[in-house]
Amino acid sequence: MGDMLEFNEIYQEVKGSWNDGRLRFSKQNVVYKSNKTGKVDNIPAGELNQAQWRRVCLGHGIKLGTSTGHIYKYDGFRDTDFEKLSEFFKLNYKVELSEKDMSVKGWNWGTAKFSGPLLSFDINDNTAFEIPLSNVSQCATGKNEVTLEFHQNDDTEVSLMEVRFYVPPSQTDERQDPVEAFAQNVLSKADVIQATGDAVCIFKELQCLTPRGRYDIRIYPTFLHLHGKTFDYKIPYTTVLRLFLLPHKDQRQMFFVISLDPPIKQGQTRYHFLILLFSKEEDINLTLNMSEEDVEKRFEGKLSKNMSGSLYEMVSRVMKALVNRKITVPGNFQGHSGAQCITCSYKASSGLLYPLERGFIYVHKPPVHLRFEEISCVNFARGTTTTRSFDFEIETKQGNQYTFSSIEREEYGKLFDFVNAKKLNIKNRGFKEVIYEQINPS
Repeated sequence: MGDMLEFNEIYQEVKGSWNDGRLRFSKQNVVYKSNKTGKVDNIPAGELNQAQWRRVCLGHGIKLGTSTGHIYKYDGFRDTDFEKLSEFFKLNYKVELSEKDMSVKGWNWGTAKFSGPLLSFDINDNTAFEIPLSNVSQCATGKNEVTLEFHQNDDTEVSLMEVRFYVPPSQTDERQDPVEAFAQNVLSKADVIQATGDAVCIFKELQCLTPRGRYDIRIYPTFLHLHGKTFDYKIPYTTVLRLFLLPHKDQRQMFFVISLDPPIKQGQTRYHFLILLFSKEEDINLTLNMSEEDVEKRFEGKLSKNMSGSLYEMVSRVMKALVNRKITVPGNFQGHSGAQCITCSYKASSGLLYPLERGFIYVHKPPVHLRFEEISCVNFARGTTTTRSFDFEIETKQGNQYTFSSIEREEYGKLFDFVNAKKLNIKNRGFKEVIYEQINPS
């Protein structure tokens, strides 16, 4: 057996949606990368202490447990994969891949067991279903009842809204209410945001383009509180996918973009991106609401108790330290005017397209982020209204097409060279000279 096993089309369930990806087992770690979001699970081999092989709706699946209390589940294996996985786990991880039967009785009474981040409902010692407690958004109690409500996922056609458990009165321990004990077990691991304690820091009246308005941003240790005149949002850092810091074309302003999955909601509108706009000239003196010892212990030199500088630098620095994600900035691309972006139109609005090291991002209405690995091909086309501009079309592997129009003809050579250097498939490569003649008539 080799030093590595790799499986494609392995699925991970995320709030009712099946996301496919690639799973790789090596001597050092287990790595899963989602094809949809690009998010990576990296499980060090030394932390693995449990492995189960189970029959699930998508063929067979494995459930991995770690010494740090995390649970990971991946589905989409064939029954013939069990032997080689079992042998690999014994040889490299010193962990037995045990077979675990699921209950298919269909009974609605059983035993609720709390194991780390999971609530397992067992019937005759076989699991009927499991609930990741991080999916729970609310937990309410009644006389003999506990109601769990769940975070919703826009990618699912059908969503589980709530589950109710009847908890019979305890015959043994009268000192503890079994309903309250059940609820506390749920709340200890649930993603229920409660603004307890003081904020680490507060930024007043920040200009927000998406969702539009002026908001106070209160930074808490585990979530971001966005408070405006009309709307109020609490955003867990676990929902932050990426951070972007982008200079405006006028060189006087900066965009700070926060990519969210799942998005925040305002009625029927979903916001996958939070976009803040700053003036470069606006400075701030910031004092964190923590002792210097706590700041040093928590942030390990990334932040200090007293800081000063540009407002956009302070916001991005604090967010980077708390979310623990890198900030993406524009790469080496420079347009004909020297800016790191291109003025264009997308749908009905004019905005800016930023070529990045690993993708493109368009701000701001509506914002679009496309990674190179999602892109099937790009296309350069003559503008529909004038020969002094051209359109830049991007087709994704999922079959979606994005057209960025009304790009000045002077940007053509710069953008073509950038796309060529990134080895993206150019659909009309053979027509470069024709397109060039069309947008540069003699």
